[in-house]
Amino acid sequence: MERKRVSLRWTVKAARRFGVYLVLLGFVLFFIAPLVVMAIASFKDLDAVQHTSIISWPQSPTLEPWRVAWSSACVGTSCVGLQGFYANTFAIVIPAVIVSALIGAVNGYALSKYTFKGANLVYAIILFGTFAPYQVMLIPISKALSLLGLSSGIGGLILLHTVYGLPMTTMFFRNYFMTVPQELVHAAQVDGAKFWRIFWTVIMPMSIPMVVVTVIWQFTSIWNDFLFGVSYTSGENVPIMVALNNMVSTSAGARPYNVHMAGALLAALPTLVIYLVAGKYFVRGLMAGAVKG
Repeated sequence: MERKRVSLRWTVKAARRFGVYLVLLGFVLFFIAPLVVMAIASFKDLDAVQHTSIISWPQSPTLEPWRVAWSSACVGTSCVGLQGFYANTFAIVIPAVIVSALIGAVNGYALSKYTFKGANLVYAIILFGTFAPYQVMLIPISKALSLLGLSSGIGGLILLHTVYGLPMTTMFFRNYFMTVPQELVHAAQVDGAKFWRIFWTVIMPMSIPMVVVTVIWQFTSIWNDFLFGVSYTSGENVPIMVALNNMVSTSAGARPYNVHMAGALLAALPTLVIYLVAGKYFVRGLMAGAVKG
């Protein structure tokens, strides 16, 4: 009798677990379905896209849509290829990520390990930038970039993404540094280390998980940005997402959806690769900074 009860209990647990896995599989299929459809369509020629089902497997797979998307994207009357806009976007992303991460780390270190009057108010003001709607700031930002001589260029977007990234990077590092024992800072101070020595030799070597989180967060946010790119750049200076939109919008005649799908996948490729390679470190870093703060 007892053996039957144990068997029934295990059967119920297995059924529940199977149900959970089935629901999770349903969510995975739901979210991955558009990506699969895009990938299938990107390997079809235009005739196959127009006259066959969108989910049908390509009978004669071709890389021509990928070649066209890579080399023939047009912005206005200029056709320079997505590879040029890739360079633009990397030129924006790399300095903006590095500078915002470094400044955010310094801010988080100062706000978590050094008590001074008004520290909480300073942190609250910085954090307010996280909730400020982008649309409200478009005109003031435009005026500021114009005064600085950074309108319609890559430099303006680097400055803009650096400043807009500071609230999030500061919050990430501040919350993480709150988990670092204060005794480590005190011990370094007893040994004669000052602010910057402690930061570089004690704090930062312990902060690799949060550095990974910050880099991934900032990289994907800046790479996927469309609003700032379309508002403050033009011509050959636009980032990849604006170039992709322009490529789709300026297609004349029959819509080459196969090229559009290939272009969308090309534009999304760096962020997909980052999450596939470093996604587990992103989760670990978030968990490491979620203990207190």
